[in-house]
Amino acid sequence: MKAHTQVPRRLYKDRDELSIIGFGGIVVCSVSQKEADRYVAEAIDLGINYFDVAPSYFEGEAEIKLGNALQPWRKGVFLACKTTRRDAAGARAELETSLKRAHTDHFDLYQFHAVTTLDEVSQILGPGGAAETFIKAKEAGLVRYLGFSAHSVEAALALLEQFPLDSVLFPLNVVSIKRGNFGLQILEKAKEKGVARLALKALAYTPWQEGETHTYSKAWYKPIEDPDLQDKALRYTLGLDITAAIPPGHYELYRRAVDIASRFSPLTPEEQNALDQAIAGLTPLFPIKE
Repeated sequence: MKAHTQVPRRLYKDRDELSIIGFGGIVVCSVSQKEADRYVAEAIDLGINYFDVAPSYFEGEAEIKLGNALQPWRKGVFLACKTTRRDAAGARAELETSLKRAHTDHFDLYQFHAVTTLDEVSQILGPGGAAETFIKAKEAGLVRYLGFSAHSVEAALALLEQFPLDSVLFPLNVVSIKRGNFGLQILEKAKEKGVARLALKALAYTPWQEGETHTYSKAWYKPIEDPDLQDKALRYTLGLDITAAIPPGHYELYRRAVDIASRFSPLTPEEQNALDQAIAGLTPLFPIKE
């Protein structure tokens, strides 16, 4: 039986529409395959069709469990994967391994993963770089779209300027945007280039403080825990000109994001003011380095 309230969808590229909340592969890590199967079946029922994974997530566990769980629905979902390899041979080997683990003959989106420095951009785009593998893989039908994820404005801008991309997956959260001046530069450049925008870290709050108990073991940052602030922060990100957002890898946070997105409406001016006040003085996860 279908869920009463489905997660809305937005245009990605061409005729592909994605659920505005993506299912991150880390959600199925550190749980049994049976539990992973249940999470994925529930996601399908909720209208989720965008799934994102990477070989570096728990040393392949995410790919294996998500790949197994998605088998009944593979033809109807949009599956994204990534590689941290910057050389052509390494990227090719990792792509082949990922395809086998995911039980699929292609990925809908393949991405350079966590690009951070200009040196990495040079490696990717230079002779023998991973970009060569990406182009050949697309020509061979192993991947449909090409993209990247990054946690650096300078690296993201460089890739957007120098390589033909379909999408960018980038941290877009209210604290980093408002308190750190981090994120909108990429949003604007991607729009200028006709590149689809996908968001990470929409529910990020601040860095973990030294000695602070990590209440969410699969998150390397402190996520927002207050329900009202979660609601406003995610709606802020979804109110930007993006296609979708991937929430943190804990099931509880992912489901909270689904609930918020299922009844999404843009923030009112009053809500935006309240959100601005709530984050005043916070240390952003991604500040722009002076």
